[in-house]
Amino acid sequence: MPPTATIDRATVERFRAGDEAAVRTIYRAYSGVVWGVAMRVLRDRSLADEATQQSFLQAWRHAAGFEPDRDLAPWLVTIAKRVAIDIYRREQRRPTSAMDDAATNHPSLVTMPPDVEQAWEVAQVRLAIGTLGADEQQIVRMQHLDGLTHSEISERLGLALGTVKSRSFRAHKTLAARLAHLRCAEPGTAEPNTPRRRTGSGEERVP
Repeated sequence: MPPTATIDRATVERFRAGDEAAVRTIYRAYSGVVWGVAMRVLRDRSLADEATQQSFLQAWRHAAGFEPDRDLAPWLVTIAKRVAIDIYRREQRRPTSAMDDAATNHPSLVTMPPDVEQAWEVAQVRLAIGTLGADEQQIVRMQHLDGLTHSEISERLGLALGTVKSRSFRAHKTLAARLAHLRCAEPGTAEPNTPRRRTGSGEERVP
């Protein structure tokens, strides 16, 4: 699939400088190409989504080393192939189970994002989590991927409850600052992107 837009030299230069608007423009133009490469390797739509997001995160991290006179497409395709192969190897090492055994609302079952904007936001969240310290990353993932409470995390990790809470607080404070640009600007909307944890009685805002 060809890119959906022509990327000019000025946009490439801003991309190399880490400008988010330029990265978004390049994502719109080349996400279809990258996804197609990943799909050919992985043969799985959700894994291709993951590979696409990871590929652009890697491209953003290494943008400063990209030579502006080169064509972006081959560079992004090379990254996408490497990422897809890594994911393929990871999946080959995982024990498999029948999909019918999983509940339809299980957090590990991922659907295609409805649009580029949502995919971009997911990528931004993953990048922000990746900048946290290892201890804080672990707690955030246990809260939001495994749906564990502070007490359950404390028990599993053998940490004091106060330690878990303080790490969680620091992590979410950092994420809130780094993801502030994703928050809805509509009047009267309070912290729409604050992470939520599902509980038996509904959802509660994570501190």
